[in-house]
Amino acid sequence: MPRPGFVLDVDKSTPPVLFWRGEGFSLEKLPADRSRIIYPAEPLPGLDDPDGHIRDALLNPHDMEPLPALLRPDMKLTICFDDASLSLPKMRRPDIRQRIIEAVLDHAAEAGVDDIHIIAALGLHRRMHDYELRHVLGDRIFDAFHPRGLLYQHDAEDPDNLAVLGETEHREVLEINKRVADSDLVVYANVNQVAMDGGWKSITTGFASYRCLANHHTPTHLQETKSLMGHRDHSALHKSIWRLGKVLRDNGPKIFQVETSINTNAFPDTFGFLSKREWEWTAKDRALYLATEKSLKRMPNRAKRKIFHSIEAPYEMTSVQAGYTPSVHEITLEHVYEQHLVPVEGQTDILTMGIPFICPYNPEGIMNPILVMCMGLGYMFNMYRNKPLVREGGVIIMTHPTYREFNPVHHPSYIDFFDEVLADTTDPVVMAEKYEKKYAEDEWYKHLYRTGNAYHGVHPFYAWYWGAHGQQWAGKVIIVGGDAPTVRRLGFTPASTMDDAYEIATDVVGRSPSISHLHVPGVLVADVQ
Repeated sequence: MPRPGFVLDVDKSTPPVLFWRGEGFSLEKLPADRSRIIYPAEPLPGLDDPDGHIRDALLNPHDMEPLPALLRPDMKLTICFDDASLSLPKMRRPDIRQRIIEAVLDHAAEAGVDDIHIIAALGLHRRMHDYELRHVLGDRIFDAFHPRGLLYQHDAEDPDNLAVLGETEHREVLEINKRVADSDLVVYANVNQVAMDGGWKSITTGFASYRCLANHHTPTHLQETKSLMGHRDHSALHKSIWRLGKVLRDNGPKIFQVETSINTNAFPDTFGFLSKREWEWTAKDRALYLATEKSLKRMPNRAKRKIFHSIEAPYEMTSVQAGYTPSVHEITLEHVYEQHLVPVEGQTDILTMGIPFICPYNPEGIMNPILVMCMGLGYMFNMYRNKPLVREGGVIIMTHPTYREFNPVHHPSYIDFFDEVLADTTDPVVMAEKYEKKYAEDEWYKHLYRTGNAYHGVHPFYAWYWGAHGQQWAGKVIIVGGDAPTVRRLGFTPASTMDDAYEIATDVVGRSPSISHLHVPGVLVADVQ
């Protein structure tokens, strides 16, 4: 069995630890006798016959009839799948979603089902490029469905193709894709990379309108989401999603959920040193690291991004289950936690973390400054269960170049958000009241979202809200190596080196603070007691 995650107490003999810095790395020496490193578990073994396990899941679902019993010739069948925000990095072909959908299509063909649509669950994300669709779904599905207009992507701003299914007791409106709402059966092909994925969230966010998403993607909901990766009772966001899921269950189509979990085998052998514990690096690993770091420093950012975004992760599927959404999701979470949970005793004064080149909102693109905030305070800060790794009022130190660069095709409204909104306020509540509606209803942003490959106009607000709890929790946030004016625009403090950052942090945490480093790559959830 692979080794579990663990906490290493740093002493004078501990070697420097790897920090991501966007499209690069550094090795940093942590202060001895008051620092610790939280290491993820090694990747769990994948299932030996993924296609066989998928077929078995479809024939032996949880709390539902087998898939073949749900199929008939005269029905409307809609197959849905997670978009390019999963997995990160992109999965080596064949993607799990391709495997699931091909198995579903085989059963549909045997049952004589002709009315089949395949739809990407975009929510307010950008439209996937055709090459991304082909990568996720494979040539057989793409060539059979895309030319006929039967493979397409959800449009949250198409009024003719949205349907209201009802409201929750909190007056939250469930408005989703009309084809999904009108189907006799919806099969959802999901990849659970982290614990917040899947469940009712798949459809109630992936196929929702802005009006529906605005129920729970708010500063208040995210500030009151005390643990994105823990139990949903601690998440105002997930409570709302589960209320909407009840409306979907009671008033919507029959849903056959297929969920999978994957291991953390994120990088091919050429980047093998990234996933190893530093004191176990061989001479080959050290040489590979030095050569990689040296080469990256000489490259322009565009070339570095091209290399990193071309990585195809050798992820393996560790579980697959199908059937009734809540039943399936509970089992999926067990498998996700088996891979990710690392027991940690107590909180820390300072939390350090290296921000990598990618997050769910920049596949094939630039990690712009708003996404650095989102990844650091929204995702990585929230990789805990029970309580945050850093104490309330403590300091978060991130490493990232934080350049003022944006992808104008993918993130047009992000540019204006940085120039207009952040120039005025970094307070999520204030920006929501003053600016959100303007960006959400802007016709040009809608046009770019609907016809191009742009995120919805409101998306930079949602990315910022994602970090609202971390922003509220931390006493100070420091970014090492970032462009100083850009870092200050985010409301954070720039520092040139880690030593400078520790010195700046003393104003908040004193002269001898405890330090915890969240080691990535390798996804983990710190189970803080």
